[in-house]
Amino acid sequence: MEFEKKMCFMVENQIVRRGIVDEGVIQAMLTVKRHLFVEEAMAESAYGDFPLPIGDGQTISQPYMVAVMTEKLKLGKESRVLEIGTGSGYQTAILAEICERVYSIERIAMLERKARKRLEEMGYTNIAFKIGDGTLGWSEAAPFDGILITAGSPKVPDLLFSQLKEEGRMIIPIGNSFSQTLTVVRKVKGKKVEESFFGCTFVPLIGREGWEED
Repeated sequence: MEFEKKMCFMVENQIVRRGIVDEGVIQAMLTVKRHLFVEEAMAESAYGDFPLPIGDGQTISQPYMVAVMTEKLKLGKESRVLEIGTGSGYQTAILAEICERVYSIERIAMLERKARKRLEEMGYTNIAFKIGDGTLGWSEAAPFDGILITAGSPKVPDLLFSQLKEEGRMIIPIGNSFSQTLTVVRKVKGKKVEESFFGCTFVPLIGREGWEED
């Protein structure tokens, strides 16, 4: 019950009061228990307004960031979405609550295995997982209604954009390896139409069409 109260408080104060209005997103945030996606020692902090470490230099995003990125994709019950960066699986679960099918790619095998096990144990059957370079996308499953990228990129990866449906949307942090701008990229007559929103800080998008690994 304590976690339920924290989750409701999070949604009311961090999500709704900050302008999120999509009912599907709000309901998903009230359904997916965020404390189950972090280490037990950090469970008490799971509903705070900040990201948390999940290992291997990766993080579980701030709840508001999860909500705003999901809302800006304008997804529905028939949507097929590609997620780049499975991480803890929390964002994956939010997408799975809203969409028909989620395809999620993670380059770090240990994180992918933990997230897959966690989500399968929770009963999700509409998620497909892959370990690999997320900047190359998932061509066999394309095209996608939406593509959500949970890492900062120097540019829009061309291969990912090519896997977006006409009128589809990609949300991606674009900038340098320290700070980025949250950007929505729409495909209009095959061309990129970009709209920038606000500053953010994500871990670097590592891959052939992102940053090189150190």
